[in-house]
Amino acid sequence: MLNNRIGLIAVTALAPAIWGTTYLVTTEFLPPDRPLLAATVRALPAGLLLLAITRRLPSGSWWWRAAVLGTLNIGAFLALLFVAAYRLPGGIAATVGALQPLLVAGFSAGLLGQRMSARTVVAALAAILGVGLLVLKAEAQLDAIGLAAAVGSAVVMAAGVVLSKRWTSPAPVLATTGWQLIAGGIVLIPVTLLVEGPPPAELSTSNLLGYAYLSIIGAAFAYALWFRGIRELPPTQVTFLGQLSPVVATMLGWLALGQELTVLQAIGALIVLAALIVAQTRKAAPLEDHSVRSSGQRRQPGDGGGALAGALGHRSHA
Repeated sequence: MLNNRIGLIAVTALAPAIWGTTYLVTTEFLPPDRPLLAATVRALPAGLLLLAITRRLPSGSWWWRAAVLGTLNIGAFLALLFVAAYRLPGGIAATVGALQPLLVAGFSAGLLGQRMSARTVVAALAAILGVGLLVLKAEAQLDAIGLAAAVGSAVVMAAGVVLSKRWTSPAPVLATTGWQLIAGGIVLIPVTLLVEGPPPAELSTSNLLGYAYLSIIGAAFAYALWFRGIRELPPTQVTFLGQLSPVVATMLGWLALGQELTVLQAIGALIVLAALIVAQTRKAAPLEDHSVRSSGQRRQPGDGGGALAGALGHRSHA
């Protein structure tokens, strides 16, 4: 059981690690200044692909639940995140995003009846400190709208994570992932057209390869791993793994783009990793099976595993 849990955590961690590659892919392969287009192209085609694979539509209450979860986890989250990214230095946006474990712990206490332990709070504060050291620049300046958007993105994502745990679908995880990606993509379409206008008339081969990577690997694959982790693990533990995204993004910037890596950044990365380990090694209290509440029957072990087992951010999660 312990080995299975460690394996599940490790595979779940692949998702935010993959999201940590988004900055590199965006800057090196995609058209400049089209972040919302990237988010839309990332979400909607991935959702349609998973729908084609699973050939399963929502039923009953899952029509509106999938719309709510897709809006929170993908559509509203990415829209608010990009507002924050445009109006704030990336370091501030990432540091505010590191509030997610605390927010998830608070929502879990209210919606799932989980106790917020002192250990969780200390680990979450350490993660915020670590992310701040990793990405925050001394010359960073605040913007009220950008700060509100950053906080809003953290809140909606935290709410989406907890509701994904509370509303456990009887359908396979690939199917529910596809529903959410489609819902999130539909939410993003009008926002993208309003803010950025229509897509470019011409796209290069590198542009198409970048979009394909973000959609297939960064969305279809990574979100399936993330949502399966949420099904099987306490949501607070899962959301701590999201702090891997800024760590991976910083490391890739150093290794692939020649960006400077300071001693403080290295210390910040070590603090983040230590907080993740502390959060994952705490003794987890037994959880109520919320699939009973959602579907009226107990979910059998293995339901929703699908062909993609495993592990989804932050900041580079966009």
